[in-house]
Amino acid sequence: MADTSSPPTDQLAVTTLDEEVPKAQFSDRVPIRSIISRPDGGSGLAGRKARVGGWVKTGRKADKDAFAFLEINDGSCAGNLQVIVEASLGELGQLVPTGTCVVVDGHLKLPPAGTKQKIELRADKVLHVGPVDPAKYPLPKMRLTLEFLRDFVHLRSRTNTISAVARIRNALAYATHTFFNKEGFLYVHTPIVTTSDCEGAGEMFQVTTLLSEAERLEKELLQNPPPTEADVAAARLVVKEKGDVVSQLKAAKATKPEIGAAVDQLKKAKESLAKVEERSKLKPGIPKKDDGKVDYGKDFFARQAFLTVSGQLQVESYVCALSSVYTFGPTFRAENSHTSRHLAEFWMVEPEIAFAELKDDMNCAEAYVKFLCQWLLDNCLEDMEFMADKFDKGCIDRLKLVASTPFIRVSYTEAVEILEDAVKNGKKFENEVKWGIDLASEHERIKEMGLPLEPYEWYLDLRRYGTVKHAGFGLGFERMILFATGLENIRDVIPFPRYPGRADL
Repeated sequence: MADTSSPPTDQLAVTTLDEEVPKAQFSDRVPIRSIISRPDGGSGLAGRKARVGGWVKTGRKADKDAFAFLEINDGSCAGNLQVIVEASLGELGQLVPTGTCVVVDGHLKLPPAGTKQKIELRADKVLHVGPVDPAKYPLPKMRLTLEFLRDFVHLRSRTNTISAVARIRNALAYATHTFFNKEGFLYVHTPIVTTSDCEGAGEMFQVTTLLSEAERLEKELLQNPPPTEADVAAARLVVKEKGDVVSQLKAAKATKPEIGAAVDQLKKAKESLAKVEERSKLKPGIPKKDDGKVDYGKDFFARQAFLTVSGQLQVESYVCALSSVYTFGPTFRAENSHTSRHLAEFWMVEPEIAFAELKDDMNCAEAYVKFLCQWLLDNCLEDMEFMADKFDKGCIDRLKLVASTPFIRVSYTEAVEILEDAVKNGKKFENEVKWGIDLASEHERIKEMGLPLEPYEWYLDLRRYGTVKHAGFGLGFERMILFATGLENIRDVIPFPRYPGRADL
C-alpha cells in the first residue's frame, strides 16, 4: 500500500531526528523484533533510519510495477516487517519471490491509517539480494503440510510453524538451564559414547570402527597381499644368518666396530621379520576370537561401545559428590518404531538430587514443569498464540492450568484404576490398561538380562564407597514441546529428526 500523501505532524517531528535504529551487537542489521515487538508496535521509531535483512514471505508489485511491497522476516520474531521498494532501486521481479533474501537501508514510516501494521520501512537502498527461482523453490507461498516439510528439513525453518517451534524450543531450553541454575544444580555433560546400557532395553546404536577397518584392510590386502609362509621362512633365515655372523665375529675376537655393525644388521633383520610375521596374520573381515565371537579388543575403544540411551547412570557419579546435578543432552534408541511419538535421536533432561527422597523428587519435577509453562507464557506468548491459532486452540489455557494448579500425587495402583475407569467410560488407549509388574525392578536386574557386570563395576563403586540416598527423574524434551504446542508428531519439534529410514543432513 502506498504512503499517505501528507504524513501526520508527529511523524514529521520525529523525522527531523533522522537517527539510525541501533543494530544488533554482532550483526550488521536491526533485528525485526526490536522494531515491531515494541509495546507501540514500532510506531515510536517513525522517521529513523534502519538497515534490515530477512527473507521474503510474500511480495508483490504495485502501481504498474512502480514499486513493490515485501513482507520480510528474519526469524527474530513471528511478525513480518513490510518494506516498500521503488523500481529505481533494483529489479523488482528479483525481489518479490517468496524465499528471496534481502538487505535494505531505509527510513521507518507510519503506514496509512487503518492498516494492520504499525510501522513500515521505505527502502533507500538495496544492499543485497539472494535470489530464488520460483519455479524450483520447494516452499511456495501456500500452506504446506508438516509431513511435506519433513522432506525439506534444511529449508523448513523458513516456514511460520517450524520457526515458531524453533523459538519455543529455544525458550524451553533456556528456561531449563535457568531453573536448575536458580535452584543450585550443576550442569554435567555426560558422555554420548558409553559402554553401559542404562535402561537394560538393549535397543542401542553400536559405535564401532571394526567395519570400516575391515573394509580398509580388505582393499589394502588386495593391493598389497600379505606375506606367504615362504616369505616368513625367508625372513627367519635372514635373521639366522645375521645371528651366525655376529657369533662368528665374537668367536674370532673381531673389533668392536665390526661386531657393532653386524649387530645393527641383526636388529634390522629382526625388525623386518616382526613386520612380515605381523602382516602374515592379517586376514580380511571382522576380527574374531578363538571362540568365534567378535574381538572387540581390536575395536577403537578396545571394548564394545554404544550411543547412550540416558545420562542417568553417569550423572549419578557426580550427584555423589556435588549433591544437586542435571544433564541435558541427546540420547539415542535403535527402536524400529514409526509412531508419531518416537525418535531415534532425542533430548533428555535428567536431574539427580542427593539426600533426597521420592517426595523431594516429585516436588522438583512439579516445580520444573510449572516453571517451563510459565516461562512460555511470559517470554514466548506471540509464538504460543500462533500455535493456538493454527494447531491447538487450548494450548495457552493448558499452560496456564499447569502453571497454576498443584499436582496431585497418586500411587501406581490408583493411577491404573483411574485409567480403567476412563476405559469403562469409552476412552481408548493404544496400549491395554492393566495392573502390571514393577518395570523399574525388572530393568534393574542386570544379571537376569545377561548383561556383563564388568562395564558396571564403576557404578557399583558408588554403592561401595560413601553411598547416599538420592532421587531423580527424566523429562523427554521433545515430549514437553509437544505438550506445550499441541503438535501431534514428534518429528516436527526437533530440527533434524532421525527415525527408521531417515537421517537427513
